[in-house]
Amino acid sequence: MLYQNLQYSLLQRTRTIDFKDLPAGATFLRIMGVNYVHLKTAEGGDLYLTEYGLPFRAHLMPENWYEDEYFKAKRLRLEGTSAVYRVPTRPVQGYVCPSLDLVVKWSRVGQDVPLDTFTLNKAINAEFNTPFEEFSLVEELREGTYGPPELHIPMQKPMAIYAPPERMQLWQTGRSRDKILSKVARHPGIEVDILRSYILLYAWLEGYDSVQTFAVRPWERDRQIQEQQKMLARVNEDLEKKGFMVADNKPTHIILRTRDGEGVKKRDGSLLYGLIDYELLQRTPLHEEVVKKSQRSRYLNLQKTRFNPPGQVAFPLDLKPTQVLGVDYVYGRSESTGGSLWVVGRDPELFNYFLPEKWRYKQVNLSHRRQTYYVQSKDRIHLVWEVSRLGELPEERGESSERFEQLVRFGFNSPFEEVTHALELKRRGIPTTYPRAIYMTGHESPMPLCVIDENRFEHLRNVMTPDGKPALQLDHDYILIWGYWRGLEDYHAPEETGYWTPIDATRAAVKGLITEQELPEIVEQQRRRLAAVGFEDMTLTGEHILLSYIPEGAIKRGPDGYYELRQCTFEMVRPIPAQK
Repeated sequence: MLYQNLQYSLLQRTRTIDFKDLPAGATFLRIMGVNYVHLKTAEGGDLYLTEYGLPFRAHLMPENWYEDEYFKAKRLRLEGTSAVYRVPTRPVQGYVCPSLDLVVKWSRVGQDVPLDTFTLNKAINAEFNTPFEEFSLVEELREGTYGPPELHIPMQKPMAIYAPPERMQLWQTGRSRDKILSKVARHPGIEVDILRSYILLYAWLEGYDSVQTFAVRPWERDRQIQEQQKMLARVNEDLEKKGFMVADNKPTHIILRTRDGEGVKKRDGSLLYGLIDYELLQRTPLHEEVVKKSQRSRYLNLQKTRFNPPGQVAFPLDLKPTQVLGVDYVYGRSESTGGSLWVVGRDPELFNYFLPEKWRYKQVNLSHRRQTYYVQSKDRIHLVWEVSRLGELPEERGESSERFEQLVRFGFNSPFEEVTHALELKRRGIPTTYPRAIYMTGHESPMPLCVIDENRFEHLRNVMTPDGKPALQLDHDYILIWGYWRGLEDYHAPEETGYWTPIDATRAAVKGLITEQELPEIVEQQRRRLAAVGFEDMTLTGEHILLSYIPEGAIKRGPDGYYELRQCTFEMVRPIPAQK
């Protein structure tokens, strides 16, 4: 008991990160609101230490708990449907607490959730949390800022996430490719590698689950089950008060402290409990709405000043300011995917809004020609993301052979050129949609199959990331993220009034909002306006021009009384070449 109390008190100590004692190559990261120190392990894996785990860095190194023979000999399988074990670490010399009891749990993200019929009816869309998402929700509930301040739900301390270097065959992971792709789409911030294991490490929470606790009481079986369900109902009620729920909560997830065979009670006479198992933890709809509304409001205000944020800007260690083709960006990595992210502007506070795990969520396909999707992100931000066609050849669409050859010679813009041209057109008075970020995927794409035109890669070969790597890489895909146009410029958006519905001119003609005769007039009008400021869209069609309308009402008009035309496609936009 003395050792257990000592271990508990040590885990309560300060969470301040001190970099003086860290090995070379350690990096600080903040992912979904949680601070981590990332270490590359000796065997090539990735270890993400939380502020709780950092003081126990030596204990949490995989050689001290995950080494094959040691792990098999020392692990104790815990009850449940997932792979969860209690494992003591190897003793580490020089620590007051030489060994640490861990809960070692393999993430089941992407696997089907085994719910019973009753639970299924309540949570049919339940999905396992990703590792970083789980730790983020756990920390939010542990802090307990939502709901009654006097109510506190004890939980395990999240210590680290470990990703071993080994890749497996898909059948070995137990994961559904569709499930993973759905999760990736929802969490780019996190493209979880479907062929890699993710292991979550928690501190052991002392006590016995409610099934074990009531089983030793001199009660009939029915009475035991009744007491378990009463305890479960109380925990679920407490969770709801704090704005959370667990889709498949069970009596075995409730840990009770005991003394002399009796449950330890709080001052109000209720049993003292702790909650474990968080892979299905989620906010209640009401709490989710409050959080998202707050996040969205903050985001809209940050976008107003993204190029000139107020006050002194302090960049965290994992983010860097950079400039590409005259545009300011905040650059950083998406640790869950291994990808890279450039967020337009100079405010690092915007970075987390564009992690893949935030915007790859229930997307709607906007185009039958391109990979272009609308999404309302997990922060309730309306976005459009599209896969760059950099390196592809344009398709022939009835142009003359001379014009088509010109298009092939020009090729598709890089994502950085698209952003630069969109902002420059806006500066010159041409309404455009707003570029928000550029994401480079972490996985390598089959380069020989998708990159035919290497001209842009060669032309921009000297454009580098702050960590010294080429910004354009042949074996990665690029995604552009745009603001979804709803009729409000950035400086008006925080007011959240006066929404319009966007529609491209071609669809507007099909829908009858404009006449078939007006469509070519609109395209020609946009062509002239672009030319007047020194630009051209080499493949301009009605699909590249947004109109704004109110259903059953008017189409938005500009200061000149004509329809407001907004450029929304930039993949073949260029400054008009000077005449020789």
